[in-house]
Amino acid sequence: MRRRRLLPAALLLPLSLLVTSCGGDATAGTGTDTDGSGSVTLAVGDQKGGSEAVLRAAGELKNLKYRIKWSTFTSGPPLLEAVNARAVDIGGVGNTPPVFAAGAGSKIAVVAAQHGTSLGDAILVPKGSKLTAPKQLKGRSVAVAQGSSAHYQLVASLKAAGLTLKDVKVKYLQPADALAAFNSGKVDAWAVWDPYTSQVLQAKQGRVLTTGEGVTNGLAFQVAAPGALRDPKKAAAIKDYLARLRRAQVWVHDHQQEWAKVWAKDTGLPYEVALASVRRTNSTRVSVAVDKPLVASEQQIADTFTALGLIPKKVDFGDFVDPRFNGDLPPSTTAPARN
Repeated sequence: MRRRRLLPAALLLPLSLLVTSCGGDATAGTGTDTDGSGSVTLAVGDQKGGSEAVLRAAGELKNLKYRIKWSTFTSGPPLLEAVNARAVDIGGVGNTPPVFAAGAGSKIAVVAAQHGTSLGDAILVPKGSKLTAPKQLKGRSVAVAQGSSAHYQLVASLKAAGLTLKDVKVKYLQPADALAAFNSGKVDAWAVWDPYTSQVLQAKQGRVLTTGEGVTNGLAFQVAAPGALRDPKKAAAIKDYLARLRRAQVWVHDHQQEWAKVWAKDTGLPYEVALASVRRTNSTRVSVAVDKPLVASEQQIADTFTALGLIPKKVDFGDFVDPRFNGDLPPSTTAPARN
């Protein structure tokens, strides 16, 4: 049974419901509809246009021998709060929310990963901006969502240009407010992710100053509650669920236009924006193992935010992963798929 659809979002309006990589203050909403049948119920945290939509489009919600109860969240942090509270057994987020959850001592375990390009993670400047290189951001104002993947991308991009956060005027804004500030000329640049990147570019309201390619890890995760992993029946359901997600990701790569149409309908994105985001970001993701290089990459993010004082204590990210579902998946350093 399909959960009730939310009202569609218009072009260049807030799209926090879409984003698996975002962070910051966001609320959660839960659904009550389920798929499948059986005595085991897997509570899955999702975001609009996320796991449920792609699994349904790829035909991977058929013949479920367990139930999936879907809950909808606006971003990664509240979803992981629900995982920590055992209100959700598993859910999908980007590369940064697990770091902050780990820093808060949450009971979470990264059980699956995808590696995609970081081309959709961008620092954007308005169309008429005179800025042509990241080093020119010195003394300029940059909007970013605090604690988000874009926050780390901004830090890393500045470092690559010989700058630090202290060299720019950081405006901590969630995407809706950042978009308004960007369009009204109140900030000189905006660090953000797809589909916002695709929206701005498709609307010709800005251009890319730099992307996350080469400075961010391009990872996204499925994160489970340790309690659910200790339950043999739920662990078996999680294993099957992850296998379905992996097949669905292959389907996305092979059916980009079809998925863009579904995604656009499910989220309210214009088709052209959805397709651009699919080609730039979504279709490039490949399922990879939760391994030592992945832990090391996430550890770097954790250490960066600890040094900035945004995470209160040292985090050992290796304590928050469970590689039991790796199977024969390729290493996390495997190159993203290319179109």
